[in-house]
Amino acid sequence: MSKPNQTNEQGRPLKQVHLAAHFPGVNNTTVWSDPEAGSHIEFSSFAHFARTAERAKFDFLFLAEGLRLREQGGKIYDLDVVGRPDTFTILAALAAVTDRLGLTGTINSTFNEPYEVARQFASLDHLSDGRSAWNVVTSWDAFTGENFRRGGFLPQEERYSRAKEFLDTANELFDSWRGDEIAADAATGTFLRDAKAGAFVHEGQHFDIHGRFNVPRSPQGRPVVFQAGDSEDGREFAAASADAIFSRYSTLDGGQSFYTDVKNRLAKYGRRHDQLLILPAASFIVGDTDEEAEELSREVRRAQVSGATALKHLEFVWNRDLSGYDPEGPLPDVDPDLGEHHIARGRAQVRMYRDPLATANEWRELAAANNWSIRDLVIETGNRQAFVGSAETVARTINEFVQADASDGFILVPHITPGGLDVFADKVVPLLQEQGVYRTDYEGTTLRDHLGLAHPDTGTAAGERVAS
Repeated sequence: MSKPNQTNEQGRPLKQVHLAAHFPGVNNTTVWSDPEAGSHIEFSSFAHFARTAERAKFDFLFLAEGLRLREQGGKIYDLDVVGRPDTFTILAALAAVTDRLGLTGTINSTFNEPYEVARQFASLDHLSDGRSAWNVVTSWDAFTGENFRRGGFLPQEERYSRAKEFLDTANELFDSWRGDEIAADAATGTFLRDAKAGAFVHEGQHFDIHGRFNVPRSPQGRPVVFQAGDSEDGREFAAASADAIFSRYSTLDGGQSFYTDVKNRLAKYGRRHDQLLILPAASFIVGDTDEEAEELSREVRRAQVSGATALKHLEFVWNRDLSGYDPEGPLPDVDPDLGEHHIARGRAQVRMYRDPLATANEWRELAAANNWSIRDLVIETGNRQAFVGSAETVARTINEFVQADASDGFILVPHITPGGLDVFADKVVPLLQEQGVYRTDYEGTTLRDHLGLAHPDTGTAAGERVAS
């Protein structure tokens, strides 16, 4: 539970910090070669990670999704082969080794079907006693789409149109059970009070289905819905339909701008600011002192960006095979290839560089001014740890971001799996608890309780049932 009646200097109640943990698999954050790193697919790693998050009273654990192995220059990333096991299988198993931790999975709305996904999430909600959450995403590239349908992908406007109808349809299936239909009366032989329980009909642009939904009303009614898009369409989709949105803005100014923009969109959909949480992803480095943490941060960044990784990253912009270049040498003097087909198929980072020639020129200037090699440039311009410092510094900074409305909390991404979360749980969490901005124990049983979200059956916010 939290300390009651805590206020800031203006006399306003302190916001409570929400924390979650992302199991990263093998990606650009992971230092898989570290001696302390473990498996990214064995269940013991997932169990250790989840138990640490629950010990620290985190809201939820989050799994991303990988529907196709990425390639570059026609070669598959070997790391991908062991970095993306099936989401529902893992979350169902974790439901058995945790009691309160929310279980959030990323499931694609572009390639799946509403009935199948609704059935899986309703089942997970039952198995976990109300801890399931769905990160609704769309897929943007034909490369991934080749695994699923002819034509490969949908244009952006159709992706979000399909996603909205997908979610609406799934909600119709969840709501096809009220929750009071099962009588199970042995004396009369009556099992169902309502012979039409689960009946549904949906006719729309993307889905035309009817039948019976065969999973009764789950503890949360519907899973908590997350969304991660940052485009105009993505922000509108989140404001209209999501319970929480993942954000990539981990700086104070960027976070405040995004927070204000998305929260101000809620009114047009009849929603309050507290009905949508904004949770940026954030990596961290905790040391005994700020200086030690800064030094460790530099070491981790160099471990995350090997010479080979630096060249691959540069190829996102140059769209050329750069394997012949020295990563410790200067940037290529040849310009990026602006051709239609990209060397890095299936990589989301490609979309970050919409003007490759301008980016290349900017990077050349930076490298020349700072005497940076290719590897130096990628290290300095790439994603950096959001929070670096002693436990006291990290706890103070996180709280400052939340109180300044740059976020409602953070989804933490450690660079070591599965033990990288332990230092945060052991050293930072107790300090947040001492500040009165973070729970000392769970006060509810469902993920909606943890997040202070209304139950769809009653419209009652968790904070109105238990203290938040």
